[in-house]
Amino acid sequence: MSNYYCEFVKGKGKGTVHEHYHDHEYGFPMHSDNELFARLVLEINQAGLSWETILKKKDNFYEAFDQFDIEKVSRYKQKKFDALMLDAGIIRNRLKINAAIENAKTIKGLQKEFGSFKNWLDQHHPKTKEEWMKLFKRTFKFTGGEIVNEFLMSTGYLPGCHSETCPTYKKIARLKPMWMKIKG
Repeated sequence: MSNYYCEFVKGKGKGTVHEHYHDHEYGFPMHSDNELFARLVLEINQAGLSWETILKKKDNFYEAFDQFDIEKVSRYKQKKFDALMLDAGIIRNRLKINAAIENAKTIKGLQKEFGSFKNWLDQHHPKTKEEWMKLFKRTFKFTGGEIVNEFLMSTGYLPGCHSETCPTYKKIARLKPMWMKIKG
């Protein structure tokens, strides 16, 4: 999205679901494991679809996936999976729903080992986009290159969300996202 997204939001995207996301969420550092998990699941669900579709269904996703409570999602059984497959408010794709459940289980393991999903991300910073992609592919389900790139940009681990002339860029810079920090 990046520079194009900033320009789009100033023009055709003004007053749409994109405006709030661009101005208040995209690229801002996240600290809650559940919020990081939610963003990962939303990015996975965007694969093959428009981001606008996901933003319009975002509240439905939160409701369907128990507010992205990692503990709850990791315990989903076949009955909940079947209910999600019938939920027209979300993307009804077997692989994507399964990825959400399996990735919640993986994050629980990371929380046990590293204290939190965020700590795991922080301990792997900095990495190149390619190194992140390999790590995510080894660790999570349904995480291709674009999904990983957008997840990491949108949560403050990789640069590129906003052009430097965008007012939102300046707000994010004041928060010192991980991509602005050099590990020493």
